[in-house]
Amino acid sequence: MLKLIAPCALLLFALLPAASAADPIKLKMAYFSSDRTTTYLAAIAPFVDAVNAEGAGLLHIDVSVSGALGKNPARQLQLVLDGTTDLAFVVPGYTPERFPDNAVIELPGLFKNIREATLTYTGLIAANALRGYDDLFVAGAFATEPETIHTRLPVASLRELAGLRIRANNPMQSTALAGLGAVPVDMPINQASTAISGGKLDGAMVGPAPLIEFGISRVVANHYLLSVSAAPLLVVMNRRKFEGLPEPAKQIIRRFSGGWIAEHYIDTYRVANDSALQSLKRDPNRNVVIPSPTDLARARAEFRAEIDAWSATDPRHRELLAKAEAEISTIRGGTTGQR
Repeated sequence: MLKLIAPCALLLFALLPAASAADPIKLKMAYFSSDRTTTYLAAIAPFVDAVNAEGAGLLHIDVSVSGALGKNPARQLQLVLDGTTDLAFVVPGYTPERFPDNAVIELPGLFKNIREATLTYTGLIAANALRGYDDLFVAGAFATEPETIHTRLPVASLRELAGLRIRANNPMQSTALAGLGAVPVDMPINQASTAISGGKLDGAMVGPAPLIEFGISRVVANHYLLSVSAAPLLVVMNRRKFEGLPEPAKQIIRRFSGGWIAEHYIDTYRVANDSALQSLKRDPNRNVVIPSPTDLARARAEFRAEIDAWSATDPRHRELLAKAEAEISTIRGGTTGQR
């Protein structure tokens, strides 16, 4: 009997490396919030689900949600760079020094909607037009709907916005808010609700869906629907990790990156934003204000001046703005006069 067992044991031992080699490659992904948020459902779930289905037996992405790998939204990029995780959802506005050219996506008044902002960002990334991405593989480049202003106190005009402390996503949004008379405060979105309820802020600039999902709607009841500017968002992977994958695995990730995931994000987020906005309008305890033609004209003039000032400071800015406007023109079917 022992003579039979010994050869079998040797055979199993010899087969172990082959079995191990056949195990799928496991990639870790970090997300600082809940898997019930629209951001997760729009930007992360379609990409991960598609990669895992296509890569069954070869490649599998495991997503750690609710900050399991790190709760600070401003530290998500570092988690990728230092190898704590392989992929992460990143808000570039929280580390503006890392992405100096992203200001072109954040310019106020440049985009009409989430589609224009997202596809322009995706196009500029694909063209390698933006700095700060050399050690990253960008699976998805997205942008929010141009964000609007939500406050504790009623705001029916730009005049009433003056002096209010308003949360912003990035320095360019802060510049736009300051130009409108508000006092901007750069802050991660998951801190805004507490800051407003504690009296440190008077309101926040944010889109309709995250307004509700991040609890900000619980502490504000006044909604001034002036579209200001978009906030860039990313799903990124450590480039060294990506380049080290087998070619079939890289092909799968590429297939569901870029334009593929951008379109899924746009479709999902647009529905969520529309639903959230309608719920605000239906609520009798909320005050939803559409800016007057006079206020719209003033805001657009201020935004145009800020775009011109930014463009004039650096030839690179002028080049980036021209590229962004070319993307917008293509998205709009070749029409011009976007502002």
